Amino acid sequence: MTSIGLVQGDITEQEVDAVVNAANSSLLGGGGVDGAIHRRGGPEILAACRELRASRYGKGLPTGQAVATTAGRLPARWVIHTVGPVYSRSEDRSELLASCYRESLRVADELGAATVAFPAVSAGIYGWPVDDAARIAVSTVRATPSRVDEVRFVLFTADVHDAFARALAD
Repeated sequence: MTSIGLVQGDITEQEVDAVVNAANSSLLGGGGVDGAIHRRGGPEILAACRELRASRYGKGLPTGQAVATTAGRLPARWVIHTVGPVYSRSEDRSELLASCYRESLRVADELGAATVAFPAVSAGIYGWPVDDAARIAVSTVRATPSRVDEVRFVLFTADVHDAFARALAD
């Protein structure tokens, strides 16, 4: 059974086997969590992402999918990059968001990762309402069979941490 915990803090400081990056489909860095992971992890992560773009993901990583690279200079062993959906009021993209968590856990299992740190995928610049993002994240991790021992949601701000705490209590 996977234990689920919450931390308010910086995901780039987590000493875990794998850190999940809320990436954009280019895999070449961006803002928010993605930019922080690339900056702290150093050029090794970008180089690995460029290799993925040159081989398997020439058009970018599709939304809802996940792929692993080195963690470079992060205290983790791997970064699992996943592309969350941009929130839409007119189209239900919840299944794509849930897929980010399921696919990241699948990749973690393939790597043999026992501890995984997740951000609040799509809840930043992609505009997903935080309470709904937290509900989808927690319910998907709970429902996904995995060999991961510990999932840690690492949330940068108090309001996002509080939303995940409410989702965990439900």
